Amino acid sequence: VQLQASGGGLVQAGGSLRLSCTASGFTFDDYAVGWFRQAPGKEREEVSFISTSDGSTYYADSLKGRFTISSDNAKNTVYLQMNSLKPEDTAVYYCAGARTILAARDDQLDYWGQGTQVTVSA
Repeated sequence: VQLQASGGGLVQAGGSLRLSCTASGFTFDDYAVGWFRQAPGKEREEVSFISTSDGSTYYADSLKGRFTISSDNAKNTVYLQMNSLKPEDTAVYYCAGARTILAARDDQLDYWGQGTQVTVSA
């Protein structure tokens, strides 16, 4: 199983980034795929997940309206468009897979890959 994340970087507050995650080694359509993040000294936080079978989504309450998740099932790829970024969004963002949206929300993740660093400067 591989979940390859890309698209992180350094951006000023108020800016935007688009993360991509390409998955392989499991049946993409059978999973909810998305992102969690972890900042130094903090617990990991589920950011957003999408059910690749029916398109339903989950967003952390603090992120609604700023982040948008989407998927391209033909490419086994999930995207996270992050707008209006804040310094508190600084973290390593990991792509992950879970059996369902609810499992992802409850931190019951089956797969994850190496993360991509997102740094938002004030």
